[in-house]
Amino acid sequence: MGLFSKIKQAFSKETNENAEKYIDGLTKTREEFVNKLSLLGIKYTKIDEKFYEELEEILIMADLGVQITMNFMERLRKRVKEENIENFEFLKEVIVDELFLIYVGEEQLTSKIKYNENGLTTILFVGVNGVGKTTSIAKLASKMKNDGKKIMLIGADTWRAGAVTQLKEWASTIGTEFYGTDETDPASVVYDGINKALETQCDVALIDTAGRLQNKVNLMKELEKINRVIEKQLNREIDETLLVIDASTGQNGISQAKNFKEICNITGIILTKLDGTAKGGIVLGVKEVTGIPVKFVGFGEKKEDLIPFDIENYIYGLFKEWK
Repeated sequence: MGLFSKIKQAFSKETNENAEKYIDGLTKTREEFVNKLSLLGIKYTKIDEKFYEELEEILIMADLGVQITMNFMERLRKRVKEENIENFEFLKEVIVDELFLIYVGEEQLTSKIKYNENGLTTILFVGVNGVGKTTSIAKLASKMKNDGKKIMLIGADTWRAGAVTQLKEWASTIGTEFYGTDETDPASVVYDGINKALETQCDVALIDTAGRLQNKVNLMKELEKINRVIEKQLNREIDETLLVIDASTGQNGISQAKNFKEICNITGIILTKLDGTAKGGIVLGVKEVTGIPVKFVGFGEKKEDLIPFDIENYIYGLFKEWK
């Protein structure tokens, strides 16, 4: 039994709430991507070069990326040859297996936040403007508060007009602590915010930062300074640096991930607006290109629509209707 059959068998017995969100949220990708794959099995009676060429095109259009698709095709051709695969029904299992392995590899991946057990947990959020960074911070803050954590939101995006005010309004709505001002140096805002978080005995500080990637040198210096301030203040490294990417931007989003990886030590990715795109392959693409795990995915506007990433839920949601 292939991996996908095992996943389907497990979910047929018990579909969890998050799995349902993946099923609904990946509808556009599933209709575009999986339907095209299904048509291949009808169109071609044998697995030949024309079949491979069309499969390759489908994978690229799903935003896996050219290099990843090439690697995938090489592995698939090898398995077809070694295992003498002629039946498309069996090949479907192999395709799903290999897509799963693209993401997992031989690594032990986790979507869990790395909390500091001995004091304040610090989480820095980075990402270009317009990707849903501030909203993601608010959703994560709400989730953590529901888990019993005392939260401090720190508005250190002093560049974008209204960013600090927006985060302050979110803090008021959710009922968390807040510190921020757009009139001073971002590192100074973070320093004062961390002090306030310590004074009020918060468990977690979520820190919003500017997203002007077009000036990488300035942004790099700013983020380096923020990191130095936190490390000196707490006498240890920041716990998490999460990069927020709009899934609907596809390869542009993957390019952003590569750029931010050059600037700072990204520990996880949040993919927003996954429900609004037919190119959900970015989940696999961004992990393969950057080596950074996806920690959360966003499937809507409500706070409960930001959920931990789970590769099995993703695979099931993507291929559920592939009979």
